[in-house]
Amino acid sequence: MRVLLVDDEIELVSTLAERLSFRGIDVQWASTSAEALAKVENQCFDVAVLDLRMPKIGGLALKDKLIKKYPEMKFIFCTGYGSEEDFKAIARQVGEEYYLVKPLDIETLVEKINTVLEQNLKE
Repeated sequence: MRVLLVDDEIELVSTLAERLSFRGIDVQWASTSAEALAKVENQCFDVAVLDLRMPKIGGLALKDKLIKKYPEMKFIFCTGYGSEEDFKAIARQVGEEYYLVKPLDIETLVEKINTVLEQNLKE
């Protein structure tokens, strides 16, 4: 399993990548959407974990670009901004099982990654 983490909070994304790596997950990270797009030019990922709110290109727009290149890629979205109603609206849009609220719990993230990949195997 290969995972791409994209979040403009460098300390957060690098720490998450390190913790996922300790759990045996092959992970790369990027702090901008442009950096993420450059990474997918040379590597294929099974799952991308995207921050919804990033400068220039947010998570939903980045998903649209990534899915054109890798239609099989699965996505998990996260954010720390907004009200509870905002979170519910976004969860309805992307699917609740694919949505996490920051701060991210590493075990919950691993569980979501595994769930997304298991669903992909069933399809």
